[in-house]
Amino acid sequence: MYKKYSIAAGAALAVGLAGMVAPAVAKVEGDTIVIGSSLSLTGKYSTNGFHTQKGYDFAVKRINDTGGVKVGGKSYKLKVVYYDDESTPSRASQLTERLVKQDGVDYMLGPYSTTMTKAVAPVTEKYKVPMVEAEGASRSLFTQGYKYMFAVLSTSEYYLAPVLDLIAQRAKAGWKSPSDLRIGMAFENDGFSLDVRAGVLDVAKKYGMKIVIDDKLPADLSDMSATLTKFKALKPDILLVSGHSKGAATAARQIEEMKINASAISITHCEAAKVHVKFPKSANGILCPTQWLTNLPNSEPIFGDAQKYDADFKKAYPEYNTGIPYQTAQASAAVLVFKDAFERANSFDRDKVRDALSATDMNTFYGPIKFSEAGNNIAKPMFYRQIQADGSYKNIVSHEDMTLPRKVSY
Repeated sequence: MYKKYSIAAGAALAVGLAGMVAPAVAKVEGDTIVIGSSLSLTGKYSTNGFHTQKGYDFAVKRINDTGGVKVGGKSYKLKVVYYDDESTPSRASQLTERLVKQDGVDYMLGPYSTTMTKAVAPVTEKYKVPMVEAEGASRSLFTQGYKYMFAVLSTSEYYLAPVLDLIAQRAKAGWKSPSDLRIGMAFENDGFSLDVRAGVLDVAKKYGMKIVIDDKLPADLSDMSATLTKFKALKPDILLVSGHSKGAATAARQIEEMKINASAISITHCEAAKVHVKFPKSANGILCPTQWLTNLPNSEPIFGDAQKYDADFKKAYPEYNTGIPYQTAQASAAVLVFKDAFERANSFDRDKVRDALSATDMNTFYGPIKFSEAGNNIAKPMFYRQIQADGSYKNIVSHEDMTLPRKVSY
């Protein structure tokens, strides 16, 4: 059976089972440009898979509603064909090959996560299919010599490392010496989180911070009580966790259950996991790394600035009224990059589009986007938001904006 999903105008059927035949599509059907994407709509990455899909869909509809993509003096609509990779790398690879070889798709939007992107990139590279990806952040993706993959987001070693710089600056301002700070941390055993860990090690060494717990999360990301039991015994100052949305939800739930107090806590993907709604006590004071802030000054004609994107997206998807995860915003930015490249190339030739992507240098609601020769975005930094007692998020521009040490009453 087909697995069908409700998706915005311009999107197509999502197929989740091997062997099923979907109608073949071409790269351009009449006045429509077809783009493919293998996304995690089921499995452990499905939460962020849906966030990503909504970001793609919102951008496709907005671009289509504001004149489309202009190539050769003609306006074209965008359409995305989705297949469900079930959060399984082999499926992602298989479905991407199917999109290219059977469905005739010549342009790709990336999957969710570093793990899935690592599975997909060799396929798009093999067939010389340009791919703009928004959700694969591992720096290892950009050491393979890929020429057809371009990423709008900041790379993974910068997710938690800069928060240690902020904490160190805050400590110097009257808390304690940075070299006296002790860290407990736990990371998923995947490429993304191990890169996050590598960045943390570099900054901790710079300040002389001592790492007293350095654990791997279990594969199913459903329990980190072993790490938290050690944390209660050793009482480090800082707790760092990286395990995508499921890992963030597990961490927040068990921090609350086990009444963990730490002077500073930072967890990747805590916004996407909605920990401020599900676990408000433990969420209070958590520092969430984010690729995007709603008060960025950058602006462009399609979405306006970040504040306008935020308001317009929430109007289209009211279920996001408590906050839009950055995964959604950067997915929309990836579609915007494709529009810009098609128009500058003034062609649907894959190599001309690839060359246009390579030369991208643009300001967007998401921030500046400029690609290195390796394909990563070298123009945009990471940012942080701190969850407040009322569940709101405070944008952190400097260490003076943070509330530390964190104090929570369970």
